[in-house]
Amino acid sequence: MVEIGRLITAMVTPFDAAGAVDYPRAEELAEALVASGSDGLVLAGTTGESPTLSDEEKLELFRRVKALLGDRAAVIANTGNYNTRESIELTKATEQTGVDAILLVVPYYNRPPQEGLYQHFKAIAGATRLPCILYNVPSRTVASLAPETVLRLREAPNIVGVKEASGNLEQIGRIIRDCGPGFRVWSGNDSDTLPILALGGYGIISVASHLVGRQIKQMIEAYVAGRTDEAARLHLHLLPLFGILFVVANPIPVKHAVNHAGFSVGAPRLPLVPPDEASARKIEETLAQYQIDLPVPAVRAAR
Repeated sequence: MVEIGRLITAMVTPFDAAGAVDYPRAEELAEALVASGSDGLVLAGTTGESPTLSDEEKLELFRRVKALLGDRAAVIANTGNYNTRESIELTKATEQTGVDAILLVVPYYNRPPQEGLYQHFKAIAGATRLPCILYNVPSRTVASLAPETVLRLREAPNIVGVKEASGNLEQIGRIIRDCGPGFRVWSGNDSDTLPILALGGYGIISVASHLVGRQIKQMIEAYVAGRTDEAARLHLHLLPLFGILFVVANPIPVKHAVNHAGFSVGAPRLPLVPPDEASARKIEETLAQYQIDLPVPAVRAAR
């Protein structure tokens, strides 16, 4: 399989003026993100507006981006939801698109207990040959995947890691300690990347890497190489940007930021809407303080 890597971008899904998925623009964005430091991409995740995409749209997105990137970057498809049977069906169909791994979010809305979470993830992983990455984001799902449940799921041969967006460093540290080498923990929050690396985590599934991918990669590489002062300096420099990209619900801010930077990805789909005027101004003011790594001119010239 393709190496999944330390810097993964949770890619936005571009829409055209009519609100349809803009597949050519998605291909251009995938190329631009890889060119600006991403080792791989998560498609149709939270940032990709998964709840508003049909299965047909998801599968076409997976197929086209993977065919474009080949072995140059990992493509991770989000195929999980609150319905175990639907998640299995979409995962099986996704296997045929050639993607490298799947992302499985903690089921939202129906609030299953830990045993239900265990059985849910075990059933999906057992139905596919693809590597599976768990995704814990209790701010959205309410239920949180406990370290003990992650340790049980660690026994499944194709559950290879977790995207941890709980913000609970004690919990994350326990997962890293108890699951041991070979089980990868990616931060799910850009602001937690350096603390999680310090605990022994592997990398980040990032939103901000749409804009500052090279700088985030430089920070990770500095830490891994033992240049902790440099890593801390870069991390602290980027913190205001990390924060402003969540001034309202993700992916509203990052879509506005990418559009403002000159790479059109369209507006969010309802029920999400563009940011209010005050939030948009804050995003733009913060963005002006940073060098943008996304190679916008080259990509737009190719269109």
